[in-house]
Amino acid sequence: MATKIRLQRHGRKSYAFYSIVIADVRAPRDGKFIEKIGTYNPNTNPATVDLKFDRALDWVLKGAQPTDTVRNILSREGVYMKKHLMGGVAKGAFDEAAAETKYQAWKNNKQTGLANLKAKEEEAKKAEAKARLEAEKKVNEEKAKVVAAKKAAAIEAAAPAAAEETPAEAPAETPAAE
Repeated sequence: MATKIRLQRHGRKSYAFYSIVIADVRAPRDGKFIEKIGTYNPNTNPATVDLKFDRALDWVLKGAQPTDTVRNILSREGVYMKKHLMGGVAKGAFDEAAAETKYQAWKNNKQTGLANLKAKEEEAKKAEAKARLEAEKKVNEEKAKVVAAKKAAAIEAAAPAAAEETPAEAPAETPAAE
């Protein structure tokens, strides 16, 4: 029986969530499967993968063929790196302990790279927020200057008008009184 490692779609419309399953080649995408070995959520940044590593490695060693997307997921999680190192052990290139240390070094390097990527992303978000705040402050200062100028003009217009109205009214009342 030919087996395939594929994604099985779940979730609602426009918000897909996938299970990583082992299925017969002839089974439909969301149909019957042999074993569920993990989940994949592409909606998060970065995509979240929960994988039973040992079971995935076992199925890859048995010859199950993954789809393109699943191959990328398994490669990113290190299943193919572990398979490659186990092949080296089988050929006698190095012993199992050396293979495990190489795998752990690869995994630590990968984790460090992801941590650096997240730190850069956070730094970029902070810088963008700071830039937006500074731009908003400049706009607010300009608006405050315009409002202050309008108020000063209104006060100037009101002060001479009030001064002119008082003398103009006084002579007008005097002739009417006589």
